[in-house]
Amino acid sequence: MVVEDDRVLRHALCKLLEGAGYGVAGVSDGREALQLLNRKKFDLMLLDIGLPRMNGLEVLARLRARKTRPKVVVMTVDDTPETLLQAVREQAYRYVKKPFAPNLILELVEGALAVTDTATIEVLSARPNWVELLVPCQLQVAERIEAFLMELKADLPDEVRESVGRAFRELLCNAIEWGGKLDPNRKVRIACLSTPRMLLYRIADPGTGFRLEELTHAAVGNPPDKPLEHVKARNEKGLRPGGFGIQIVRAMVDDLLYNEAQNEVVFVKYLG
Repeated sequence: MVVEDDRVLRHALCKLLEGAGYGVAGVSDGREALQLLNRKKFDLMLLDIGLPRMNGLEVLARLRARKTRPKVVVMTVDDTPETLLQAVREQAYRYVKKPFAPNLILELVEGALAVTDTATIEVLSARPNWVELLVPCQLQVAERIEAFLMELKADLPDEVRESVGRAFRELLCNAIEWGGKLDPNRKVRIACLSTPRMLLYRIADPGTGFRLEELTHAAVGNPPDKPLEHVKARNEKGLRPGGFGIQIVRAMVDDLLYNEAQNEVVFVKYLG
């Protein structure tokens, strides 16, 4: 369902999605969207925020009370942190800022429909300079979290946003996969703090931690004279090629710290 009060944009989106093989219905306001949901099931909703009669955030709040609900991709020109964080709190699946390229919408729709990710992201703090989330240990949720948090930093230079985003995703995936054992009933706690001079991310997983000397499958645990020793260990364990994650993160950020148990990590990126 496309919920958009701009008639031209609504028509263009419907035609774009129909051309890609999707069944599409378009409505112009929030109340009409909820009424249509009472009559027909939809897998995905593209939802504008600035709607007449009932805005998009109100629609999201109403959807939370339903037993079944479509995934929601929020579309808006309002990219303020308050709006974005409210969309996360109300369980929006993804967020896209207007104007956007047609291929971006097609990628988001295809990606949203391709996975069965129904993970609930719990918002513990929604201040723009202190965002704190509790997320289930599912790898599918990592991309969503990264996308939301990077939107909050849209005013940063592209190279800074890219390096912070890659570092964050690598560490979050490690926490989900190794600390949380991919168990959706276990949670990873994420905090993102920002000041005019720095960004600080903290990721705490539910595992017991690790010791670097035990990470035979990771390059960070290699002896100095054997930089590729971990490749053999990964082959023996049947793991995918890789194992350079922590080393790559260290090259992208300014400070990287683990607690004693090493089930919590903090990284800092200084600005300017």
